[in-house]
Amino acid sequence: MTASRLLIVCLAWLSCGALGVAIPSAARGEDWPQFRGPRGDGSVTGGPLAVEWGEGQNVTWTATVPGKGHSSPVVADGLVWLSTAVAEELSAAEKAARLAKIANPQGLELAGQVSLRLLAFDQATGEKRFDVELFRPESLEPIHHTNTYASPTPVLAGGKVFVHFGTYGSACVDAKSGEIVWRNDELKVEHQNGPGSSPIVWQDRMISHYDGVDRQFIAALRTDNGQVAWLTERSGTLSDKIDQKKAYCTPALVETPRGPELVSPGADWVYGYDPASGKELWKAAYGELGFSTVPKPVIGHGLAYVCTSFMRSRLLAVRYGGSGDVTGTHIAWSSDSQIPKKPSLMLVGEDLFMANDTGIISCFDALTGKEIWRERLGGNFSASPLFHDGLIYLFSEEGKTTVIRAARKFEVVAENVLGDGFTASPAAVDGSLFLRGQTALYRVDPPK
Repeated sequence: MTASRLLIVCLAWLSCGALGVAIPSAARGEDWPQFRGPRGDGSVTGGPLAVEWGEGQNVTWTATVPGKGHSSPVVADGLVWLSTAVAEELSAAEKAARLAKIANPQGLELAGQVSLRLLAFDQATGEKRFDVELFRPESLEPIHHTNTYASPTPVLAGGKVFVHFGTYGSACVDAKSGEIVWRNDELKVEHQNGPGSSPIVWQDRMISHYDGVDRQFIAALRTDNGQVAWLTERSGTLSDKIDQKKAYCTPALVETPRGPELVSPGADWVYGYDPASGKELWKAAYGELGFSTVPKPVIGHGLAYVCTSFMRSRLLAVRYGGSGDVTGTHIAWSSDSQIPKKPSLMLVGEDLFMANDTGIISCFDALTGKEIWRERLGGNFSASPLFHDGLIYLFSEEGKTTVIRAARKFEVVAENVLGDGFTASPAAVDGSLFLRGQTALYRVDPPK
């Protein structure tokens, strides 16, 4: 072991007492209860999973999904849940008239009235079991053409489904009956490009990011009644440019010797919070501009791996567990080498794998930041990867899934094409893959 590697390992152990392990959610068995699964890192246990599939091959069922949404499937108790936005289309003339009133309409889209809904499909058959309208906003912000009004992923916990639509509201639904338990649409921000941050559930708190162009904060709602348990404003100094204050990231939970911490990237800064009270514990600056931050942090070796997204994405390995501004003391290493803006990372042992938005995939040494290999797959990527049994699954917006070996030598194991493209991240339960395309949900199984 090199001296630099030994130093980083020792610092990691001093900062957390052991290798960092993300706190599991309240999932039972092989449930997939939240964005990126039971550990929040895209890793899959059990199996085996299918390695090869396509139209008519290893696809158990296909279900049509109404509306638009990039939220990932979540699965428990025989049901596959996801959110969607069913919109009334505007005429070309009306859309043009409304866009003309916006200062910078490039890349933005408008819809008429939108119904924000929660859907459930039978895990065994694909039959639709629930279709619940949660919100019908009176007014809508424009949305970026790459986003939807239903991009945040729901969370399953305690027999309930917790759903989040950013500024348009959060809700809780009983998973057995489909009845609405509570709704809260009091917390408002201007997303500019639409909502994107998925919530997490910790104990009796549903925690969500609200990083808008007008205001930036993180808040926890009580899971029993939807009332605000705490709300903490972001404290880091941001750019003077209004469109560089926003972010769309999902927080990660990690256990430390002093208790659980919430690793929470926003614009220009990553923060650590106490999930019980919302107290800010530490923060670290990205060092350069970082906004519209999307990838969820992955945790390991006493480090949180954070991607800063736009303009040019930077990867930071930050030691959590600090106090105050830790920019000068807790950033173990950083890299600007083809880092993803939207897809999250995959940590396997001491190797860190990633596919960036334009199809360049890389493997880094997670302890030192040294790049081990880099290859070009091509295509465009937004969905986050899966890891199972030594293999990493990468899902492109063109509908191609590339399966590679999780190793320090690049090897493609399989390439599969299905559906109309993947922007939502996948789920995996009991050996089945659940893949959300633009218009359909697929269950993919290994051959029997």
